[in-house]
Amino acid sequence: MRTRATRIAAAALAVALACGLGACEGQVPEPQAAASNVDVLPDLTEDQEQRMRSAILDAYNQSIADLSADGLSSVLTGPMLDVHTSRITVARSTGAMDPLATIPGEIEQTVIPTDSGWPRVVYSITTTTEDQQSMRLLVFTQDSPRQNYKLWGVVRLFPGTELPSFTIPSIGSSMGTAGDEGLVATPQEAVERYADVLQNGANSEYAGQFADDSLRQYLTTLSQTVQEGMERNNGTQQQTFTPVTDTIKVMRSSDGGDLVVAQINSDWTRAAGDGRQSLPASDAEQALFGDGTATSTMHVTYVNVVALYIPPADSGEQIVAVGAERQPISVEAL
Repeated sequence: MRTRATRIAAAALAVALACGLGACEGQVPEPQAAASNVDVLPDLTEDQEQRMRSAILDAYNQSIADLSADGLSSVLTGPMLDVHTSRITVARSTGAMDPLATIPGEIEQTVIPTDSGWPRVVYSITTTTEDQQSMRLLVFTQDSPRQNYKLWGVVRLFPGTELPSFTIPSIGSSMGTAGDEGLVATPQEAVERYADVLQNGANSEYAGQFADDSLRQYLTTLSQTVQEGMERNNGTQQQTFTPVTDTIKVMRSSDGGDLVVAQINSDWTRAAGDGRQSLPASDAEQALFGDGTATSTMHVTYVNVVALYIPPADSGEQIVAVGAERQPISVEAL
């Protein structure tokens, strides 16, 4: 059985991640204002974005009040549907919704696509929460003109993050693609390489292409702490990170870079040694495991949503992770 000290350390690291992603001391990012002017106007007005966002968040907040996932697929999709459904399951067990689920109703900036056609993506950047958690980057998608917008992903911005400028100040920009060129890496390459960095840390061949960030620091510390506990009983652990490359969201910035939001799934397998049981490492994992029977091996699936700024190829800059979200969605004994 994993030691109580190891489980406490893992829980403490979870709190550290919350502070790192949530600006616990009130350090909040400031989006830049763009200075350029263009003749293209967005197809979605700011008033329409506000009504769309408010309707979705009303349903989202009602699901929190009711601790119910019923009907969520009408307003949530992609990784956000998995993340929020998991949080509701955990809240039913613990009796309280994770404060990190809070999404402020007010925004600092919205980035509406100037492109015609579908699918469409809208980025909305919220204010800080009442308890001074960091701004959220909300990603809304509309797959066709006959479908409603849905909330696809939410990323908590890292403390001190500076977002890029967009073509029309506070209003819009053109959407990009996973294959955008003229950057230090295409969005797909950047997401795949970042997944490799999350998995292999400083040993990744791509580690030098990315600036250090809160998620990488957290995962490194977590892995080291759990490994110390495992080694005392001849146990092992392994995490694998798999990018979901066919759903990458991209918005072009005015400096020629891309602001990319992507889903990276991870599988964490922990095998206790010396005939011991492998147990959940956090309250969320315990709630998802429920009344399951522990064995020597535990497998946990996480959804990670990350936001990356990819600079132009001639900038000489590293790719920067500007925010992330991480949530376990399933826990099973093997």
